[in-house]
Amino acid sequence: MSISAGMVKELREKTGAGLMDCKRALTESAGDVEKAIDYLRQKGLASAAKKASRSATEGLIGSYIHMDKLGVMVEINCETDFVARTDDFRELVKDVAMHIAAANPPYISREDVSSETIEREKEIYRAQVMNKPPQVVEKILEGKLDKFFSDMCLLEQVFIKDPEGKKKVKDLITEKIAKLGENIVVRRFARFQLGEGLAKTESC
Repeated sequence: MSISAGMVKELREKTGAGLMDCKRALTESAGDVEKAIDYLRQKGLASAAKKASRSATEGLIGSYIHMDKLGVMVEINCETDFVARTDDFRELVKDVAMHIAAANPPYISREDVSSETIEREKEIYRAQVMNKPPQVVEKILEGKLDKFFSDMCLLEQVFIKDPEGKKKVKDLITEKIAKLGENIVVRRFARFQLGEGLAKTESC
């Protein structure tokens, strides 16, 4: 059975599970939404969204250094020190730091992007589609903004270690929330590249 984007969206809204997990659940249940919900609950993924409102004040500060020329520090929070010390959580912190080093996102999530920046992007996109029919302009703008967020926001970016190139960083975190049973939040990060922002002078 063909799984439509609308079916995936409906399941995501009902469960809060990740995109790929919803698609997999619908495939396994032959498109039956109720069976797909049961599938996700058995995997522990449907409960991940409910944990998102819980306070996360423990966690780790992790780092990744590449060739002594590129470095990242990231703080990822969870609810207890017990989970913070698990191999699964440590692996997540390391993977996210490595991803930041490779993908260089300016923001953590789309909520961090200022309204001024979003409006500026919209103006650029409107100029690009000014000859399109008015009824399709908004849909085009929405698609272009989604692409902007997927390029610029850490949680929206495709995880660099996903061999299929489909899993986003937020899907990776949702999987860990389901597995570890605690809310997990990327709080902040800093990325340093040797010589970044410095003007190079020519030697005589």
